[in-house]
Amino acid sequence: MNKVDLEVLKSIYKDIENSHLEAISIICEALNVSEDKIEKIEILKKGMTNNSFIFTVNNVRYIMRIPGEGTSKLIDRVQEAEVYSLIKDKNICDDLIYINAENGYKITKFIENSRNCDDKNNDDLRICMEKIKELHSLGLEVGHEFDVFEKIDFYESLWKNKNSIYPDYKEVKANIFSLKDFIEKNRKPKCLTHIDANCDNFLISPDGSLRLIDWEYASMQDPDIDIAMFCIYSLYDKEQIDNLIDIYFNGQVDEVTKNKIYAYVASCGLLWSNWCEYKLDFGIHFGEYATKQYEYARDYYKIVKEWLDKNR
Repeated sequence: MNKVDLEVLKSIYKDIENSHLEAISIICEALNVSEDKIEKIEILKKGMTNNSFIFTVNNVRYIMRIPGEGTSKLIDRVQEAEVYSLIKDKNICDDLIYINAENGYKITKFIENSRNCDDKNNDDLRICMEKIKELHSLGLEVGHEFDVFEKIDFYESLWKNKNSIYPDYKEVKANIFSLKDFIEKNRKPKCLTHIDANCDNFLISPDGSLRLIDWEYASMQDPDIDIAMFCIYSLYDKEQIDNLIDIYFNGQVDEVTKNKIYAYVASCGLLWSNWCEYKLDFGIHFGEYATKQYEYARDYYKIVKEWLDKNR
């Protein structure tokens, strides 16, 4: 590792004394190389949960993930490691080199020549929905679940300021929780779902193959929740949401399932809105994304409630 690379790595850890040395040590041990073999360090754009950098060893590029501030309260790294141990040979995720279930450090091979899904391109959406259906069809099981309503309460409990920034929060939350029985009554059998089905986590290669990355939240859940998650991460409007639902179900979706997905849009919108409010305690603002999540909670509750009232 040359001086320039070392300074780049130090910049990632500017608030954490000597942590860059720990990262170097982990790379050397995981890849069984000496420090001088670590080259071409590049900082990736900061993610919503983690920071990452690319580095090269013996002409092969890798990514090292560094958990972001406040992440230890949000992510169970033991559970993440359990998921990776289950999926690593399924040709569905990135190639894992190293993962530490205690501190969340992770090294994977960089997927060369890949690109993120274009969430406005139907051809890309078909590829992505086929891959997420492939995951769901595997019927994989882990020992933990992602309970949306429990997570809503949990993220709220982390706020330093116990009052939401939204004046109608209590009313909106009560409305969302009133959808719980409808969701549970129509829930599909739980399987391993990705949960963080962000379009940026679908990496498409030139040959059309696809790998899913970032499995931090992956858990047992109704597979239909991944459709809703993709939609709200992409800030879709209703027409775009309906389009993605039709792509996933090949145009053969019943009204109950469609409205259950709307209910997931609403409840997961509040979930991530509360997550964003927690991040505010660290001075991290998500702007339109945060506002839109709360709007999903408020607006899609009304859509589902109107449908339920008509079909009682």
